[in-house]
Amino acid sequence: MKHFVRIRLFTVALMLLMMAATASTVQAQKLAPDGAPNPTASVVDQATLLKRAPRIAGSIDIPDQRAAVLEQPAGRTWDYFHEVLLHWGAAIVIVGTVALLGLAYVTIGRLRIAAGRSGQTVLRFKAIERFSHWLMAISFVVLGLTGLNITFGKIVLLPLVGPDTFSMMSGAAKYVHNFTSFAFVVGLILITVMFFRDNFLEKVDLDWIRQGGGFIKSRHASAGRFNLGEKLVYWVSVGAGVAVSLSGFLLLFPFYGTNIADMQLAQVVHAVVAMLFIALILAHIYIGTLGMEGAFEAMATGEVDLNWAKEHHDLWLERQEDYREKAGASPAE
Repeated sequence: MKHFVRIRLFTVALMLLMMAATASTVQAQKLAPDGAPNPTASVVDQATLLKRAPRIAGSIDIPDQRAAVLEQPAGRTWDYFHEVLLHWGAAIVIVGTVALLGLAYVTIGRLRIAAGRSGQTVLRFKAIERFSHWLMAISFVVLGLTGLNITFGKIVLLPLVGPDTFSMMSGAAKYVHNFTSFAFVVGLILITVMFFRDNFLEKVDLDWIRQGGGFIKSRHASAGRFNLGEKLVYWVSVGAGVAVSLSGFLLLFPFYGTNIADMQLAQVVHAVVAMLFIALILAHIYIGTLGMEGAFEAMATGEVDLNWAKEHHDLWLERQEDYREKAGASPAE
């Protein structure tokens, strides 16, 4: 009997020791190694925190209540997009586009005027049309370069020029980017209005595809003032231009009817559309310069060689000739 009582007392004592050890361990977890309270002892993971509320805010006395936000966990997702996904995605899109264009030049080469130059020219774009094009084009290049600095500047430019020079250049690039955006919007509006009626899809556009878009030398692809490829560039450019302009102005004038989440969404839209837009314009520049003989002259002088017009925009040329015959002039005048 005495042995049984001793066993029970030993068991109770052992249980008390285990409970004391557990309590000591829990208390130790709440303290840092130096005995101070451990700030991460009761940390909540991001997913749990987001279920409770989209942000953590306190109480403040100043008028700007946005300053009361202590932590916005969704900002970590945005930061991962901006610092990781955007870097890789933009690099793949832009470098990939340049690589594909280089491959096209090596394999296909420059598309020459099959019949050679005729020595006669026909007016393709008026001065106001060329002005609108170059206004949008030049402002787009400036916006693209200054915008790429935001994404890749710390990776590419900072190690080359150092922090002081990089800070000065980035500050100047920010102002150039902001103010150039207004010129871009003006050019976008002019381009949209001037070329709107010439970019509707027509039946001939389907035949243009079947004939290889003019890139198969044995086939002739008829087209009006703009072929299907140019029409697609027009509509995508207009859509992308509107998207980057609206999202850009939300970023330029923050918190006018928007909150932090809206600003983050605007930044994502602005960055993604801009990168895809750059890839599209790179292809457009290639075709208009290295890719096709005689194409650049249309926007440089406004006039194109007569044989070039016959090969690439014969239906448009016929309408021009019909118009000029009624007016008693030749297409070369």
